[in-house]
Amino acid sequence: MKSMLEEDAITPATRSKKPRVRWTTSLYQSVWRWHFYAGIIFAPFLIILAFSGSMYLFKPQIEGYLYKDMLTVREVGSQALRPSEIIAKTEGAYPGTKISSITLPDHPESTFRMSAIRNEQSVILYADPYSGTIRGIQNSDQTFSAFFKKMHSQLLMSGTWPNRLVELSACWAVILVITGLYLWWPRNKSAIWGTLLPRLGKRGSRTFWRDLHAVPAFWLSISIVILILSGLPWSGVLGKQIDRFANATHTNYPPYALGFMDKPQSVTVAKDVAEDIPWAAENIPVPASMSGSYIRLDVNEMTGIADQKNVQKPYTISMPNGNSGVYTISTDHKKPGLNATLHVDQYSGAILTDVRFQDYGIMAKAITLGIAFHEGRLFGVANQILGLLTCIGIMLIAISSYFMWRKRKPSGKLGAPGRAKDKRLTIGVLAIMLCFGVIMPLVGVSILVVLLLDVLIIRHIKPLKHWFTA
Repeated sequence: MKSMLEEDAITPATRSKKPRVRWTTSLYQSVWRWHFYAGIIFAPFLIILAFSGSMYLFKPQIEGYLYKDMLTVREVGSQALRPSEIIAKTEGAYPGTKISSITLPDHPESTFRMSAIRNEQSVILYADPYSGTIRGIQNSDQTFSAFFKKMHSQLLMSGTWPNRLVELSACWAVILVITGLYLWWPRNKSAIWGTLLPRLGKRGSRTFWRDLHAVPAFWLSISIVILILSGLPWSGVLGKQIDRFANATHTNYPPYALGFMDKPQSVTVAKDVAEDIPWAAENIPVPASMSGSYIRLDVNEMTGIADQKNVQKPYTISMPNGNSGVYTISTDHKKPGLNATLHVDQYSGAILTDVRFQDYGIMAKAITLGIAFHEGRLFGVANQILGLLTCIGIMLIAISSYFMWRKRKPSGKLGAPGRAKDKRLTIGVLAIMLCFGVIMPLVGVSILVVLLLDVLIIRHIKPLKHWFTA
């Protein structure tokens, strides 16, 4: 019995044994085989990523509801306390607490958010800006956003390899979209039904699952690719390559946005010492404050500097780390054009680093806008809805692929598409896949692993060979 895809691919023209028809059929078969294996391996992970991503998209609304008592004040006062007073009052009321950063909100009814180490545990405290009263304390690792962020980036596991698995799944998802568009692209007028439009009047569960797979994938393909690509700058392998390329081509930030001092030879970067750092500024080297017997400026003076330099709220002030550390004033703003990262000498108040969105190179600007789109904050609620529809589409595409596979899977076999008869085309498609592997290193490693397993193990063990044979 021919598979559903084979039926779609074979037309009266293909039944004639013309060389060109055999060539296109072999090409289709080879691409389909890669698409099948990638889908069956990575579909479960893509469902997890889409679900966790859809939840994280609405973090502001969900956390605003869940933590309303902590995030908002009961009554807006006439005059807010100074940040240094709130920090001092909090550290006095909660012994063993050391505040590491404070975030000043952009709404008068919002509380001040403070990150702290309390009894060797990372916590978040929310303070009423008018009374200094702590409205709530959370474990930093147990918030709604922390839970779904860990699910999205590490599948709720610890260590490096879960993050690499997430990156690998995301990279293969791009290839799935590209190969899927080739497989499902309408080749004649009748093929529009089932690709651009669902065949609602046609009976049969196979048609239903096929159209549920193909139609959303077709319409959402651009959005899916943008959503995936905009998340890759955070990845562990490809993300570092993107950052290195941006720095090498000066398309990230200027070689160094300094005040009046030489470029520091520090190996410490902004993301290591501060919170709320925009992606483009995460790896800016951190300068040092002038050493000597000076008196540290307080947080209030940092708010004055932020206002003087037109840093828009909400922004975060991270405390200096040691005698040579610096204050960091930063905001990864919901409006990317307002991003700012300032390093300030803790004694003199000199601006040692000042990097804004307008200072970014073209690549950093594009990635920053992409990240804002990925998180659903580039153009408000409409961005969140588009992201949600894309995530739902990914889940539908992945789930429908499982049912499509079960409908056509022979008993006792995996049900993979057969190998293309033209070996030259098979090698050609493999070469294209390896090109993807050069661009996305984890994909390249996974392809080599699959090839080695096929050549060294599967072909030499009869039960496995039978299972993987079409």
